[in-house]
Amino acid sequence: MPVAAEPVPPQNAFKTALTQGNTLYGFWLALADAYSAEVCAGAGFDWLVIDGEHAPNDVRSILSQLQAVAPYPSASVVRPPVGDTVLIKQLLDIGAQNLLIPMVESAQQARELVAATRYPPRGVRGVASALVRASGFSRNADYLGQADAGICLLVQVESVTGLEALDEIAAVEGVDGVFLGPADLAASLGHLGQPGHPDVQAAIREAARRIRAAGKAAGSLATDEAVARTYLDWGYTFVAVGVDVLLLTRATTALLARFRE
Repeated sequence: MPVAAEPVPPQNAFKTALTQGNTLYGFWLALADAYSAEVCAGAGFDWLVIDGEHAPNDVRSILSQLQAVAPYPSASVVRPPVGDTVLIKQLLDIGAQNLLIPMVESAQQARELVAATRYPPRGVRGVASALVRASGFSRNADYLGQADAGICLLVQVESVTGLEALDEIAAVEGVDGVFLGPADLAASLGHLGQPGHPDVQAAIREAARRIRAAGKAAGSLATDEAVARTYLDWGYTFVAVGVDVLLLTRATTALLARFRE
């Protein structure tokens, strides 16, 4: 009789690389489609954001994209629309290990998010490991004891309130990285639609210093190559350098324009 393979304990190469300070290039998935997610996974980005905040995703469509990306070395980072404990439980159960939570504005909120990603007694995550994809549908007998260590929690700071509390947020144990959201931060600073405004850029630069001083990884999104390289120079180590929707928009618009000329 063949012997069943020993279940592999939850590991997280993305989290390890992040905490070691490695430079990790990311890409944003906003098309909400598993087929396009697989196409992008084949490019070899270090991490891919499956966006549930501004893309029309739900738990099932996120699951499909997790499955599509799984055979590739790119790490999936799931962004829910809000840091809700129940939704976080569902995302972890379907196999998300890396979460990016939007609009975090206090250390207390960050601590509550950490608790939502941990099983009791360290947290409040609901226990149903025998039923879920995360445990290999109970084939990994050690999942409950090892799951917490495999979770990577990234929190987004993207408001004036969040900036004021940045040091305290970054210091929360269990927060692995802090992500600056340029668009929302620009709006909060009074420069709606102007993430390149000098005041916004100055805040982003100073935020990198503060995050790194707390011993955490700093991340952001930049769809302009020069801006992305600037963020990397400032100390941001996990930077998303493109968005699927924007690449498709720009490429199709430019293609037609060349013919109509």
